[in-house]
Amino acid sequence: MMTRRERLMATLAGKPVDRPPVSFYEIGGWDILAACDDPDEFNVYNGPSWRPLAELAEQETDLIRMQVAIWKGQADGGAACIAQADRGIGQWTHETSLEGRSRVTRTRLKLHDRELTSVSRRDADTMTTWTIEHLLKSADDLQAYLKLPSEEWAGELDVEAMEAVERELGEAGIVMVDAGDPICHAADLFSMADYTVVAMTEPKLFHQLLQRLAEGIYARTRVIAEQFPGHLWRICGSEYASEPYLPPRLYREYVTRYTGPMVEMIQAHGGIARIHSHGRLKGILPHIVEMGALGMDPCEPPPQGDMTLAEIRQAAGQDMVLFGNIESSDIENLAPAEFEKKVLQALEQGTAGEGRGFVLMPSSCPYGRTIAPQVQANYETMVRLAQGWGG
Repeated sequence: MMTRRERLMATLAGKPVDRPPVSFYEIGGWDILAACDDPDEFNVYNGPSWRPLAELAEQETDLIRMQVAIWKGQADGGAACIAQADRGIGQWTHETSLEGRSRVTRTRLKLHDRELTSVSRRDADTMTTWTIEHLLKSADDLQAYLKLPSEEWAGELDVEAMEAVERELGEAGIVMVDAGDPICHAADLFSMADYTVVAMTEPKLFHQLLQRLAEGIYARTRVIAEQFPGHLWRICGSEYASEPYLPPRLYREYVTRYTGPMVEMIQAHGGIARIHSHGRLKGILPHIVEMGALGMDPCEPPPQGDMTLAEIRQAAGQDMVLFGNIESSDIENLAPAEFEKKVLQALEQGTAGEGRGFVLMPSSCPYGRTIAPQVQANYETMVRLAQGWGG
């Protein structure tokens, strides 16, 4: 029998495995078990029902630990949004306050001719931060933002700290570098409504934003790929250019053009670039394949997606590792007997025929304080069926 690390590494390399790996994505992707004892009222994982699920993930799943780059001298590990990397050039202020059981952060950026503001809210009983006011609200705001002088990025990767995470995992799993691409950070500056309008009607201006963000992202990606080589990466942002938000013709303009260089940098040093793209794939999958990415998630089944896993495999070819195909809403809403059918279908299609590999994985995880018994049972079904599946 393979260790969990051996199984994942063989899957990424397209080599035979004893069984398909199973991952709970964020559960185990983050060390939730370590958070179960944290009494912070904004920590949903200290709810008693979370511990059995966190223990199941740590003990029985093939762990893929999500890790942002750790930069020396940066307390946030370099996780701050690169879209706001020009702090110190404009006048930025941040105020965080408690409003009932919500933590509200107000950000202001004073420019020569205007003030840009954003507001985010984190509720105590949900592991989600909602942006209720976005920094940019129009093409005029974007033009003002682009007048900020670019600041040349320089940073030293804390390779030892990142390798320590991997050593701590041992044979239980692997580390995955977590990163956003230019469109991920660009779209996040707007509400979805304003983003789609600007991306559709102001392509020249939107390209200027993507090019500006790409400079810092490429500098960081190059350093990480060279100094922390041979690892799996998750690149977020692709779905912002998929239907129904933008037509597929713009995917090549806004994603392939700017995310493709990230894929090349990562894979030139033995890494595996995994494109994270929820929802519809039919119109954009040819472009993902064109970028040469060797992995993709979460491969959502219909009706959330628009392709079956078998269709995705046929269109993606044999060189791509597929992750996912279990919808998180099914974990929370389906009775165990019905959910088991979904898992069996994913395993059958994911392991059928030739292909680089398949990792059984949900599209996301619960974000509330309580894990219902049915939800726990459905996660246990994923582990039971994956562990009993032949290689």
